Amino acid sequence: MKKPDKANLPQKVCLVCGRPFSWRKKWERQWEEVRYCSERCRRHKTTISTRTVPPSCE
Repeated sequence: MKKPDKANLPQKVCLVCGRPFSWRKKWERQWEEVRYCSERCRRHKTTISTRTVPPSCE
């Protein structure tokens, strides 16, 4: 069985930090709902309207 090429995986942009992130196996069933690249960005989701980059990602 051939592994998929990592360059061809779907990508999204994190709503908090603006960084691109790729599809992961653990997100297989909920890829449409994934909006954040990490737990840290998910916790800072309320800062979207007040700040473009959370302090932890600078």
